[in-house]
Amino acid sequence: MSQQLVLEISDEVYADLQRKANAVGVSIPEWIITVLSRQGEAVTKLILSPERQEQARQKFKSHAGAISLGHATGSDNQAIDADLARAYADEY
Repeated sequence: MSQQLVLEISDEVYADLQRKANAVGVSIPEWIITVLSRQGEAVTKLILSPERQEQARQKFKSHAGAISLGHATGSDNQAIDADLARAYADEY
């Protein structure tokens, strides 16, 4: 089954859609349908159940502190300046 949708858009928006559709060699309706379908799939993936949201949150949190530079980091301007001076002095 298919449905027909009629839109009224400005000339500027139409020209932009035409340019984008031409760039990939499809008609404006084909381009719009493809883009909307892809966005719909992305949104569906983002809409997670509360359980899956919590799983994702825990997975994200598990990365905290996973990398150690071997030294403390912070806003030590003198150390930052020294690092930059060494980097700029290196002639690769």
